[in-house]
Amino acid sequence: MKYFILFCYFVCQGSAFATAPDWSEGAPIPPGGRPNPYGLSESERVKAVEAGRGLAISYPVSVTGLLPPYVPIRDLLRDGQSNPLRELFQFFFEAFRGWHSLNDALAWVGLHPFPAESETGIYTVPYPNGKRPNYPMGLSFVEKHNTTGFTLSCAECHSSNLFGKTVLGLTNRFPRANETFVLAKLTAAATDPGLFQAFSGASADDMVLFNELKKNIRSVGPIKPIQLGLDTSLAQVALSLAHRNQDAFATKNPDLESSPRADFLARTPADSKPAVWWNLKYKDRWLSDGSVVSGNPIFTNLLWNEVGRGADLHELEAWLNNNGETIKNLTTAVFSAEAPRFTDFFSAESLDLEGAKRGEKLFLAHCAGCHGTYEKVWSRPGSEKLAFVEQMKTSLVTYRPHTKVVDVGTDPHRYQGMQSLAQLNALAISQQNGTVIKPQSGYVPPPLVGIWARWPYFHNNSVPSLCAVLTPSSERPASYFAGEANDPDRDFDRECNGYPIDQATPETWKRQEFYYDTSRTGMSNSGHDEDIFIKDGREILSAQDKKDLILFLQTL
Repeated sequence: MKYFILFCYFVCQGSAFATAPDWSEGAPIPPGGRPNPYGLSESERVKAVEAGRGLAISYPVSVTGLLPPYVPIRDLLRDGQSNPLRELFQFFFEAFRGWHSLNDALAWVGLHPFPAESETGIYTVPYPNGKRPNYPMGLSFVEKHNTTGFTLSCAECHSSNLFGKTVLGLTNRFPRANETFVLAKLTAAATDPGLFQAFSGASADDMVLFNELKKNIRSVGPIKPIQLGLDTSLAQVALSLAHRNQDAFATKNPDLESSPRADFLARTPADSKPAVWWNLKYKDRWLSDGSVVSGNPIFTNLLWNEVGRGADLHELEAWLNNNGETIKNLTTAVFSAEAPRFTDFFSAESLDLEGAKRGEKLFLAHCAGCHGTYEKVWSRPGSEKLAFVEQMKTSLVTYRPHTKVVDVGTDPHRYQGMQSLAQLNALAISQQNGTVIKPQSGYVPPPLVGIWARWPYFHNNSVPSLCAVLTPSSERPASYFAGEANDPDRDFDRECNGYPIDQATPETWKRQEFYYDTSRTGMSNSGHDEDIFIKDGREILSAQDKKDLILFLQTL
């Protein structure tokens, strides 16, 4: 009888394990991707997505390395009575001069407001405690040492404003997370704990958090991006490891904190923009260069986040081992993410359906080999009886069973920088999770779902529109100004799908921080033209072809 019970136990365990995702190298991806990687029932998946979206908003890692005390920082930044410490910060650090409250600081960081209660479907975001907060999405609170600390959540880099809607899972066009870490390290090093307590009103418990932050940030290697809109998270991970010992848990070393090892990424930019979430379901290798060939990418991201936040990796390992449900829910939410549709913002009838159909043929001839195929409802028998908005939907995405990497001549600095990240393979947590990095030469041709909403283009934001993508690199704009997508008429070139340039550029954008200069190292706009849209030195596509192809891309 006992053997029968044991047999039943292992059968039950086996059936549970059968639904676990296969994150191993080369695991094939089926048509349609894997939006439900854990094989949950639909009701379970819906609950996991809601829970996971909440975790993306409220950072879940309670052992996070950098946790400033909330109330003292809030009060220190608040306008009102004179505060010598705040005035000192304003004198030395330009960013502080425009801040009159913590919310001003968070707006500078790049956080966006929570969606309104009326936003539904893919725009629905669960509110913390069930009520729409008066602070922006991405600010996250953690209770520790009998007080409240705050940090930035996933929503900082992976949410954005799109014509008045806050879209969770969309690239933040203007994130300042890495610049915030640079500022935090400078101010923490310069701030005496006694002065901080005296001028911020910090309690004894708050001071425990503050002193932990001062200690942990010494092992963090932040670096400012070369351009607002780009991200240096990978460089921050590598440079933070350079501040630690080269052992399985990257243990802290005071000597290295003051004099870190030399690293390629300390002197060479490898910046890129944050990724969109809805593409992950179609891939079996991660990051823009496909260098992470195995392991759950959400688990991996939490590890890298905490290396870049100065966490103790023994504590982090225990947290990861004890929070499998959190990782499952967050992974399910990210893999279930859907892209905003063009017709959520513009009427379907305003699109040229016949032009989009011509564009589909061009796409199949010139783009599908790398970027996958997208079956359209308009191809089904009887679809002409459906409303335009239904005809334009994509019924099936077939990307590739195995994600490939291709070098099409785009700026190489990003993929070259992954050489510095290969040291992560030696960490115990990487090995436990099966995370393996294999630096590549080139980039992953991304799935193009929601491509219309992802301007500017290329991993380094060097191309302002789809028109420019379809133009030979020698003729692409050498520079342009960027800006928020607030007004669909003023801030968006619909025909070219991207930023309006030259005379159409809004005057409010014409500031140095929004100026993209592709002559700078790491920001080249070259590539993706020869043998793609150019043959024997001549363009393949006519002006009408480009217009039709963009129309098709806007339906994806």
